[in-house]
Amino acid sequence: MLMTDFQHKAAAAANGQLHHGEASDPAFSPDRASLLETPVEYMPGAATLPQMPWDAFMSQAPPEPKAPSMSSSVSSQDHLNQPPFNNLNTIQPLQTQLPPIMERQSSLNSGLVPTFPSLTDSLPVSGSPTPNALSPWPSTTGPISPVNYRRSPGPTQALTLIRPTQVLTEDQRTSLASVLAAEEITLPATDECNKHLSTYFNLFHHHMPFLHPESFTPGAVQPALLLAVVSIGALYNFDREQAFAFHHGSRLLVNKFLHSEDNFDSRKCPLWTMQSLLLNMIFESWSGGPQGLEWACSIKSLLANMVAGNKYELTLRTKARGNTLITRDEWIEDEGCRRTYYAVYIFFGMLTMTFNHTPAMSFNELECLQMPSSESLWNLPGKSDEAWRESLAATNTMTLKEAHDELFQGRNAKYSAFATRVMINALFLEVWNLRRSSESLQDVVLEWKIRIALETWERSLDMCEPEVIIVPLSTPHRSHPLIFNAMAVYRNCRARLEVDLKGIQEALRYHNSFEVAAQMSAARDAVKRSHEMIRIIEQCFECIEIAALQGINWVAKTSATNWSIEHPLCGFDLMVILSLWLYRLEVDDERATDEEISMYSKVRNLFDDDAYGSTEKLSSTVARVWGSMFDGVVVWGISKLMGESFKLHSEALIGYEGEVDAETDAAMPTMPETGFMTMETAY
Repeated sequence: MLMTDFQHKAAAAANGQLHHGEASDPAFSPDRASLLETPVEYMPGAATLPQMPWDAFMSQAPPEPKAPSMSSSVSSQDHLNQPPFNNLNTIQPLQTQLPPIMERQSSLNSGLVPTFPSLTDSLPVSGSPTPNALSPWPSTTGPISPVNYRRSPGPTQALTLIRPTQVLTEDQRTSLASVLAAEEITLPATDECNKHLSTYFNLFHHHMPFLHPESFTPGAVQPALLLAVVSIGALYNFDREQAFAFHHGSRLLVNKFLHSEDNFDSRKCPLWTMQSLLLNMIFESWSGGPQGLEWACSIKSLLANMVAGNKYELTLRTKARGNTLITRDEWIEDEGCRRTYYAVYIFFGMLTMTFNHTPAMSFNELECLQMPSSESLWNLPGKSDEAWRESLAATNTMTLKEAHDELFQGRNAKYSAFATRVMINALFLEVWNLRRSSESLQDVVLEWKIRIALETWERSLDMCEPEVIIVPLSTPHRSHPLIFNAMAVYRNCRARLEVDLKGIQEALRYHNSFEVAAQMSAARDAVKRSHEMIRIIEQCFECIEIAALQGINWVAKTSATNWSIEHPLCGFDLMVILSLWLYRLEVDDERATDEEISMYSKVRNLFDDDAYGSTEKLSSTVARVWGSMFDGVVVWGISKLMGESFKLHSEALIGYEGEVDAETDAAMPTMPETGFMTMETAY
């Protein structure tokens, strides 16, 4: 009953129906205490941070101001005294230096009360299921896109909020229901369908924008694609029974179409089959079950073959057009194809990152393809072809290979937010190939080039084409969510250049939290103490600091619906590395360097010590807190698996005293069932 209440509250928060007191827990957000009337206890015993035994670690140095804390709403002035840190020399608490990538100006004060009444009124009634930048409740308000409203490509455009046109009428619903009835698929009421449609385009679409919102008409699209869309919308509405019904219906229709073709030809495969199959594979891969992942992996080559054939047809179509001026409908068709290919490329990259699967699509397959346009152009209202043509003419047209070459030569490149996400995926696969190829492991020059490309990619963020659309998602990054997602992958790339966690990734394939936790503990020898590792720990610190600045309870409630799946997947490696590095500092006999002491202190300063007593180490606390963030409110079941694995990992770190043989890692401490939050996952 308690977890059901949590789910209902999370769904209500996503739909903007919570009152002030229910929107955020001030216990984890010091700056929000004055905004809330009453605190709401969200995850008692799971997200509350204990008092740490810092007596053995922190020094009696003169107090200095500390960074925003993850645990308490009490003023930081109450937590300035730090106990000793004996075996790490002496540590003085340091002022946390905030990473330059993040906009550090607080967006959670009374100065951000919305001043866009007309835009607020324009939000759809059935589909605004997320706290957003136009929310009347400051406690659920997040930074909005764009970075700069007036720097978009093309003519000056007004700040716009996309008005969803994906509405199913009663007549269309009746017609569609009659078609699906032949396949024994039941369609719910019209309002229910529209709610899931709106949720998809408000919450999921912005993270993988390959569908064209304005031309997506429920009564005209193929039933298989419509069911795939509403299945993911139902997941985000926490209606898992409906989600699975829609999902299996979509799979059935796609399978029937493919088998109805006597002579399958990837060149003649319509775009909707690829889009439907992609959404079905996303649903199964992140659902939290090994069977779904096995199914998705079994048809990767089929989807890759569809992309290759369809791309060849796109190339022929483009050449046949020659110098003829492209029409807007033709451009939407071509851009939709390109975006679908890139979405498949990104999805395959995420499978490689999470499960160490060999990439199913190579860079060469897409290298001559034009990069995706800006989201502003893709979502430009269809009122004026002249305005669209001016915007198109001002767009930077660059192929994937050209952007790739620019980065590897150390030259900044300008492209869209979606293209930014595509490029960091390409760089991640370069890192993966470097670490998995025996020849590449000996290629010092290639590794140096990849490092240059990553640095150039980060610098190029300042040149990214800004957007003039409002994305109704609450994220810490003051830009399009695709940039926020790309930064998560960037931090993971940096970490993988130094640390190989192959064993953990392969254990994740089988979705057993005890096996995953055992591999996490066994990987402690892979985390070295060196100057190079400090640079990686800085990336890990930035990852957890984002949650600290937002408030850990707030992140636990809202990240499932507002942040993309990239964040728990990419953050997984970083938090494993951080917890094991902290553990080594705590137990190694080797004396800590000044750099290590400084970084340990920065992580320590994210936590208050005014809660209840505990015998936890800082390494264990980091693992437990990170696990608590992602296994409470669950959209994608893989995040619950990772959360439970981190809790087991935290228990293991408490139990270890000194070096333990790898054989004992499998004997993980038995966790009582009450230690986990019972919640059905998406698979």
